[in-house]
Amino acid sequence: MRNKDKNVGIGFFEKYLTLWVALCMVIGVLIGKFMPAVPDFLGQFEYAQVSVPIAVLIWLMIYPMMLKVDFASIKNVSKNPKGLFVTWITNWLIKPFTMFGIAWLFFFVIFKSLIPVELAQDYLAGAILLGAAPCTAMVFVWSYLTKGNAAYTVVQVATNDLIILIAFTPIVAFLLGVGGVTIPWDTLILSVVLFVVIPLVGGALTRNYVIKKRGFDYFEKRFIPKFGNVTTIGLLLTLIIIFSFQGDVILNNPLHIVLIAIPLIIQTFLIFFIAYLASKVLKLPHDVAAPAGMIGTSNFFELAVAVAISLFGTESPAALATIVGVLTEVPVMLILVKIANNTKHWFPVRK
Repeated sequence: MRNKDKNVGIGFFEKYLTLWVALCMVIGVLIGKFMPAVPDFLGQFEYAQVSVPIAVLIWLMIYPMMLKVDFASIKNVSKNPKGLFVTWITNWLIKPFTMFGIAWLFFFVIFKSLIPVELAQDYLAGAILLGAAPCTAMVFVWSYLTKGNAAYTVVQVATNDLIILIAFTPIVAFLLGVGGVTIPWDTLILSVVLFVVIPLVGGALTRNYVIKKRGFDYFEKRFIPKFGNVTTIGLLLTLIIIFSFQGDVILNNPLHIVLIAIPLIIQTFLIFFIAYLASKVLKLPHDVAAPAGMIGTSNFFELAVAVAISLFGTESPAALATIVGVLTEVPVMLILVKIANNTKHWFPVRK
């Protein structure tokens, strides 16, 4: 975990993630516009509606994250469960539904004259996928930056990952149905198996094997760093491919990037304050309250992007909406980190 190493914090790639995403958008659009043979060629490699090149890149994104999840920590669930209740209730009983409501309000009412109904429905689908996928990896960074309790954050993430296995598919299917989007259940379930179950199991097996053979210190200090920026590089390459397919949508609707970002940003602030203020009411210590606020606020956007591609295709505006979530996440989360650090006095001091 990242609680004592003074050199560990938000990395260079993560700190400027919004810039890299914007650059990937430009590169991808230019490839789609001037080198259409590239997306045409990549589009040939599909299996069960899943793009094989993108699936490989998404595994590169998600697998290193899953290595950090310590399921052995779940035995500590009974210790100070209030913070876990805040996390679970916010992530699974509130967040998906507020995301649906806010996105629907903006896409179908406030921006009605700016976004055609067909695109609004696709953007809503992308927002739903983001809302149903709470963070499992970047929350370690946000926890570190707010001086969160590292051991407790591990428990929050581990239990959250297990809930994703059960809750993600029915919540997404229900909200997409309410939003008028028909989806094949088999594709949705396949997406969860491919992009959650397999990397989760693979990460857990690898973690246990390496720790058993070489020890925990080797795993933390030598093995994990080997993956370095693999996750971020995989994400950026994925975005270039997606944007190469999305070129026409973006060039024809450049304003839509901003229009999609607005409800996503509002949702981010809303969810943070729901969890953070609930923690204050429950008199939780700040090092538990801050991660509790961050884990629901931040998104497992890698999963959202993967499922959007599987369900709707790389050229779908739904995939574009999930990518806008990536574009806005880091700067907004850094603002919330600052808010959390500046309000530490709201919470009781540990004795």
